[in-house]
Amino acid sequence: MKKLLNDPADLVAESLRGVERAHPELRVDHENRIIYRADAPVSGKVGLLSGGGSGHEPAHAGFIGPGMLDAVCAGEVFTSPVPDQMAEATKNIDGGAGVLHLVWNYTGDVMNFDMAAELAAAETDTTVEAVVMNDDVAVEDSLFTAGRRGTGAAIPVEKIVGAAAEQGRSLSELADLARRVNDNSRSMGMALTSCTVPAKGSPTFDLPEDEIEIGIGIHGEPGRRRVPLASAHDIAQMLVDPVLADRDFTGGEGVLVFVNGMGATPMLELYLMYNEVAALLDKAGIVPVRTLVGPYVTSLDMAGCSVTITRLDDELLRLWDAPVATAGLRWGM
Repeated sequence: MKKLLNDPADLVAESLRGVERAHPELRVDHENRIIYRADAPVSGKVGLLSGGGSGHEPAHAGFIGPGMLDAVCAGEVFTSPVPDQMAEATKNIDGGAGVLHLVWNYTGDVMNFDMAAELAAAETDTTVEAVVMNDDVAVEDSLFTAGRRGTGAAIPVEKIVGAAAEQGRSLSELADLARRVNDNSRSMGMALTSCTVPAKGSPTFDLPEDEIEIGIGIHGEPGRRRVPLASAHDIAQMLVDPVLADRDFTGGEGVLVFVNGMGATPMLELYLMYNEVAALLDKAGIVPVRTLVGPYVTSLDMAGCSVTITRLDDELLRLWDAPVATAGLRWGM
């Protein structure tokens, strides 16, 4: 294992110190491993909270700031934060309008966010709603989930809901909007290589040089099948076909196409993959009107990519285009 480390046990804590130094617009509670936007809580605004295991950077902390999230709880690598962390964050971002939990569908995250909502409500009367994001079409159930996994849809959900929260919309309106964006989104990923969790020091799974995993999860969970290494054209087909088979993306105002790198895939290859994906969508009569290409939901040092497609309408398009100022996404400010 070759990584930029001191002690693997200190990796998350030391990384959060770097986040704090690099981004003075954020505030870090190191004891509870919570990252806040510096002006949280914002009076009269619904607070938006997400989080999960570390190792997916820039998700989750890279999306804190005006136009997106108010706070994020950081767990150990690929490990859910604990309920006390989430409850503390929930209380501290309540500006009087309630708090929306945006939860990636992994069993530990869902369970701990549920417990945190109960704790926050009991201690401070904070009103909490939760929306679970479950966009991955690869598998219906896994060792880590009941139902589909949450993957790339978190980015359009958090961006669109974040813009609506800045407008002062109510908690129930934001929850409905988050469900709508999630329902409009589908994702599929693949791996060229495994990732290596620092505490373990060896690859999470064995993937021979001449094989790839189709339908991989962002923690290295098994996918649909293992196949021989193929061309980018063929890999794009393996990712796009299941997504289009699962939902109708025609009509509306077009789609957002998000080609995500898993951590060790260069942008040169990701743009090549976007070209292949866009060609397949052209043939299907689906119009990309917005694009996002890059490593936004990663899996440590895994090589590979995922494709997320989100169907847009006039409102969702306006909210996607609204100003945002975070470390991971920034435009219009």
